[in-house]
Amino acid sequence: MIPRIKFAHLPTRIEKLPRLTEALNGPRLLVKRDDQTGLAFGGNKTRKLEYLIADATAKGARTLITAGAIQSNHCRQTAAAARRFGFDCILVLVGEPPAAVSGNLYLDKLLRAEIVWTEKARRDTVLEETFHLAEKQGQIPYLLPYGGSNPIGALGYVTAMEELNSQGVRADWIVFASSSGGTQAGMVLGARQHHIKGKVLGISVDEEQGVLQERVAKLATETAAHLGKKFTFAAGDVLVNADYCDPGYGVVTDAEKEAIRLFAGTEGLLLDPVYTGRAAAGLIDLIRKGFFKRTESVLFWHTGGQPALFAEQYRYLF
Repeated sequence: MIPRIKFAHLPTRIEKLPRLTEALNGPRLLVKRDDQTGLAFGGNKTRKLEYLIADATAKGARTLITAGAIQSNHCRQTAAAARRFGFDCILVLVGEPPAAVSGNLYLDKLLRAEIVWTEKARRDTVLEETFHLAEKQGQIPYLLPYGGSNPIGALGYVTAMEELNSQGVRADWIVFASSSGGTQAGMVLGARQHHIKGKVLGISVDEEQGVLQERVAKLATETAAHLGKKFTFAAGDVLVNADYCDPGYGVVTDAEKEAIRLFAGTEGLLLDPVYTGRAAAGLIDLIRKGFFKRTESVLFWHTGGQPALFAEQYRYLF
């Protein structure tokens, strides 16, 4: 039995999006509400943390250490999980301390996370240095990978696909934001394990198609081995669209702005500027190009991230 501490609000709802479907004159649209997993505004990382926190607990850790961007959803949820289960938390964030603390960074501070600042090129080095310093100081650290994306974290989305299967909703496509690869790796493995026929399509937020396909395939194979399954995956088994990531990570274009306004204005559904906004922009563009058949059902998997709407650098864009 793989250790898991159940604290997410599961199962998350699947809702129809009839007004958005009508506005786009496209396929039948649905949404899976993983923005409502319940941990400090929720999000997809909460599913991963059920397994990562259990592993940290089993190993006797006292301090959680991870890294991310200044508006990292993963860091915010890790800090919240740390407080809920009695850990200290150190976050290695890329950037410089801003004049105004807002969005996810505001919540990191509220959750009393210790923050170490670094530049992007040194993120992994500083993360390793921070871990070893905490170890030397007797803090008994546990290192969570970027995005929570390792074979332990990816288990959260193997379980999520089992949950989807049990909800009885059959979608021809499952579309979502993909970056560090853990969510998609779990979905790809879970789809195979639970015989889900819908195509799992990740809209890349920041990586080239081939890079992300290789990353997801490797992680899905490693996660299967962690479960004792003999499934293997090649890059060609992973569906990625990287047509929308050229502007760069966290750079909001007119496409993201339109997507955020359209989801909010038709369904009262809030997206974030970095992940779900970009994935939704890709979804909208693909619908307009006729990529999906009008007779098909498309499930948009909402991975959360709304606190970034209130970040200083994004709040005036809408």
